[in-house]
Amino acid sequence: MSDVSLPQNAAPRSLALLPGLGLAAAIALAAIALQRVSGIAALSPLMVAMVIGMGLRNITGVHAGLAPGIAFSLKKILRFAIVLLGFQLTLAEIGEIGIRGVAVVVLTLGATLAFTKAMGRVLGVEERLAELIAAGTSICGASAVIACNTVTRGRDEDVAYAIACVTVFGSLSMILFPLLAGPLGLAPQDFGLWAGASIHEVAQVVGASFSGGEAAGQAGTVAKLSRVILLAPVILSLGMLARRRSGGDGAATVPVPWFVFGFLAVVLLNSALPLPEHVRGPAVAATTFLLAMALAAMGLETDIRKLRREGLRPLALGAAAWIFISATGLGLVLIL
Repeated sequence: MSDVSLPQNAAPRSLALLPGLGLAAAIALAAIALQRVSGIAALSPLMVAMVIGMGLRNITGVHAGLAPGIAFSLKKILRFAIVLLGFQLTLAEIGEIGIRGVAVVVLTLGATLAFTKAMGRVLGVEERLAELIAAGTSICGASAVIACNTVTRGRDEDVAYAIACVTVFGSLSMILFPLLAGPLGLAPQDFGLWAGASIHEVAQVVGASFSGGEAAGQAGTVAKLSRVILLAPVILSLGMLARRRSGGDGAATVPVPWFVFGFLAVVLLNSALPLPEHVRGPAVAATTFLLAMALAAMGLETDIRKLRREGLRPLALGAAAWIFISATGLGLVLIL
């Protein structure tokens, strides 16, 4: 009788992941539960998970034995969750907002990316942090920040600062946009398109746009999902910029974001063979849970003292980007 043995050290390495994975999962579950108990649909469990993780790191400290599992959550689990995001999108959904809607979304996103990077240089904000704020503002909030950081490779404190910016200003948009819809004379679909093209997080878009009725809510949701699919080309573009920054050996130091191609493949698969509704719900819940795990891990590695050293310039950049995307999105909706 022959023995089948595991590769040397494989089992110990796997076991070493469990404590950190368990902690990240527990924080993610707690964040999701807090969001549901609060009844605030626009309260992002991703942000809650990061705040809990930061609290643990900066109040009690994090044991070294947790590090392997935390790192695994930040890398492998994050990338798998981004691939799963593709199940929330189809090409048909994007087509529902028409050529006008796609034009508004693409032009707003591209202009905001360019403006934020340029304004970052004017304000003296470090390039990687400026890119993360630009990605979070122009695409889809916290998810875009942590996804783009796989190629931008900013510090954990940069990621936390960028997420804080998009959360604060996206929440302000969620409150202010519905109040402005009437005075601006926006029709429901126009209001939804403005919200979907301009507000940072998916949950914030849903909260704002559905306040204008079902037609506004549907238009806002589809416009926002159209922005999410543009996450793929933005990550690839930032990866090329990162390789250029790293000099001649950039190809060796900056990883190719293969998970982006997985994300695109899942979008195409979901477009051809959409998930049944009874499967789509659990898939969305699983994606949220895994992203919350990644954000919990990010919080567990974030030192608030380092955040303070960033000063107010990145916050000013986040505010400028928020004003720009709001004004640009509105202007394009009215012009087009």
